[in-house]
Amino acid sequence: MSSTIDSKVLLEANQIKIYFELEYYKHQGLRDLFITAVTHPIDYFFTKSELHKVIDGVSFKITKGMRLGLLGTNGSGKTTLCRCLAGMMSPQHGQITTQSEIRAIFDTGTGVMPELTGRENAYLLSRLFFPDLKDLTPIVEEAIAFSELGQFIDIPFRQYSKGMQARLMLSLISSRPTDILILDEVLDGADYFFQQKLSVRMKKFIESAGATIFVSHQADQIREVCDQVMVLENGKIAFWGNVEEGIQFYQQQHGQS
Repeated sequence: MSSTIDSKVLLEANQIKIYFELEYYKHQGLRDLFITAVTHPIDYFFTKSELHKVIDGVSFKITKGMRLGLLGTNGSGKTTLCRCLAGMMSPQHGQITTQSEIRAIFDTGTGVMPELTGRENAYLLSRLFFPDLKDLTPIVEEAIAFSELGQFIDIPFRQYSKGMQARLMLSLISSRPTDILILDEVLDGADYFFQQKLSVRMKKFIESAGATIFVSHQADQIREVCDQVMVLENGKIAFWGNVEEGIQFYQQQHGQS
């Protein structure tokens, strides 16, 4: 961490590069395998790998009050970038500088025990989300009330629909302000009414504290939550700016109306 980071800048990414090694296996008959083993033993015993650049030299800053929408096709690097920002993985090149608390959610089923009730899972998740809190009851009960799951809060989590899972998980993670909140396509399971309610809640705590990075394929969700848009293409930033212009750019790039 750096002590020189601007007080308005919650996170700074500088020339981040993330790549994976892809191994290729060639299908060969017995005759071809024998010839390869005799003539090229190194190729026979060692598979060739290729570097696949998922994130290719991106730089940006996340500042207080920012509501950044992240758009991109599947495989463009959105989730990989967010996992890196959340500290779940490290880039092979570049640096992420932050003094901020970062809370992230990538899957509404992460960390839950399906056989336990929604209420029991809420307490388990709260220990994960808020390890510094000794008394979890107030925050859990407030989140349960916000989720409006009613009597369903006391049935096994495995019986929840995706929308009910989203209501509980999002109610918990947004129940206490944080510097940076990362939401990766987790609103897709929630109904429109709850999305509106959650949007108001997020705006309130963003105004009082931090910023949100919001990943979605849904233009309406981006419009509702965000005030800026980043479009990722092949691991690079293809656009950063106004929400409507960003959505239009993304849709034009992929032939959407």
